[in-house]
Amino acid sequence: MSKTGLEKYFRKAVMTNETPHPEVSAPRLGLTSDASFGNKNFSIGKNRNLVRNAVSLSYIFKYSKRRRLMRMKILAVTVIAILLTMVVACQGPGSSGTESTGREFQSSCDRACLENYVDQYMDAMLANDPNETLFTKECKFTENGIRLPLGDEGLWAGMVGKGSYKFYVPDIETQQIGFFGTAREEAQVLGEGNPVAIALRLKIENGLISEAEQIVVRPESNLLNPEQQSSAPSAAESIEKMGEELGNPHSIFTEAIPEAERPAREEMIETANYYFSGMQKNDGKGHYPFTDDCERYENGGRSTNVPLAPGQEMPDPKTATVYSSHWGCKEQFESGLIYFVTRIRDRRFVAVDRERGIVFSFCFFDHSAGESRHFTTPDGREVVEGPAEPWTWQIAELFKVEKGNIRRIEAILQRCPYGMNSGWSTYEDGLSDKIQIIK
Repeated sequence: MSKTGLEKYFRKAVMTNETPHPEVSAPRLGLTSDASFGNKNFSIGKNRNLVRNAVSLSYIFKYSKRRRLMRMKILAVTVIAILLTMVVACQGPGSSGTESTGREFQSSCDRACLENYVDQYMDAMLANDPNETLFTKECKFTENGIRLPLGDEGLWAGMVGKGSYKFYVPDIETQQIGFFGTAREEAQVLGEGNPVAIALRLKIENGLISEAEQIVVRPESNLLNPEQQSSAPSAAESIEKMGEELGNPHSIFTEAIPEAERPAREEMIETANYYFSGMQKNDGKGHYPFTDDCERYENGGRSTNVPLAPGQEMPDPKTATVYSSHWGCKEQFESGLIYFVTRIRDRRFVAVDRERGIVFSFCFFDHSAGESRHFTTPDGREVVEGPAEPWTWQIAELFKVEKGNIRRIEAILQRCPYGMNSGWSTYEDGLSDKIQIIK
């Protein structure tokens, strides 16, 4: 038997706790009856047990040494793997491991982290600095439904200051955030700038802004006579006044929903969508989930429960032929007088704050005019109402949802070309009234 064969024989004996067979002869082990080791001769036949034990111990020592080395290697690999995992976790995805950007971010941004991105975005727009430490190289940017290069165009080109109204809607699950606010844009007449209202959505990926979508509502202006200003307050001015009088934002929007009462995001979106489906071709017979104290504000102006002027009588929703801002949310819908809103489309729900019960959406309200202005209410009233020309409102809307009902609504809106697309939807989705959940 060769040396290798001898080792295999005793390996089997050691692993099975067996003693090598006593009748194994020297010739079968590859040895002669008398062998020479160094300068000494001895008879294997006479020293069979000595040979057997020596070879067995030799293998045991060799096998044990291999096992110790293998254990040490496994331990070293495990320690290195753990250390690498800890380093990656500390850096976060997309981190370079350096401090060159001066910013730290989490793999999953929390409420404060997402709100900070809005603040940084507004700072960058004010400085006209779309730097790569805040934005991805391929960041998509739209203003009022038109895709533009990021920086140097739109509000980026002319922003000269920030406004006072700030309302954040962070969506931790989708890593998006919605924002209602105000800013100042360079005016034709020198001064502090024109107040503008802004509705904004940001998408965060790997610590950078990858999508920026904004509606900017500017005051009316006369290019031929810039000193002639509109007597009515602008949307931004009304929004800031609303904030000063009612809260920045209103306390109802900041109230947290008890964790046990927080519905799933899909349920919240479904509740908010009842507002759109109930208004589109309104007939007074739909499901209108409003609380009794529901309020709606459009561009900072109250559009429900407006107090009556002295001597004015409250219109009766059952006999009136024009819907009234003096009515509450549910009364307006149950009147069946909003039929002239022929289509509410491109319903994109872009942020849900489950902690506070807020749903943020973009959409369009179409008034097709023509025959759609002439309709009969369910109780037989003949009505002519709505714009006499095709009209589209581009809208950003916020809903406070509590226990399956809508309690408060705020909207930023402006007229846009009839049938306009958001710049984020296909042609088909842009004309559809289906729910679109944006993630």
